[in-house]
Amino acid sequence: MSSDGAEFSIRRMTAADVGQVIEIAKSLKDAPQWPPAAYLAMLDSDGLPARIALVAEETNASSHAVVGFAIASVVAPEAELESIAVAANHQQRGLGRRLFAALVEKLSADRATDVHLEVRGSNAPALAFYRALGFELSGRRSRYYIDPVEDALLLRLTLK
Repeated sequence: MSSDGAEFSIRRMTAADVGQVIEIAKSLKDAPQWPPAAYLAMLDSDGLPARIALVAEETNASSHAVVGFAIASVVAPEAELESIAVAANHQQRGLGRRLFAALVEKLSADRATDVHLEVRGSNAPALAFYRALGFELSGRRSRYYIDPVEDALLLRLTLK
């Protein structure tokens, strides 16, 4: 339960969630803007690389709205955090941490020992979040992002 009384559950993403996930991504400046087909492909259990896609759902609301999501690809022992996002009006409630903790559980079950990600160097909130989770700088990709052109910082976390 969050400080405002809302209750949330973390579960696997389904095709029925994709519309809400896209709306969350569209509403956030730094979230990837993937088409519906990309999300649906991530849900394919036979797809390669294997992916884990989770959503945070508000459970005490009549709509059971999806308010966050996390997606990682796994090629054991490596995993890549492809996206993690929480709707702006639900941020600062610990949902990002809960999503990541649930993701780590699934990654560990899939024999992943290291999680990698890339993030814009100017994305201070994301960098603070990742550092608080224990990620460390492992490299840089020069001019990786466009619009605006910017370096990507590569971060790595070794799972315990």
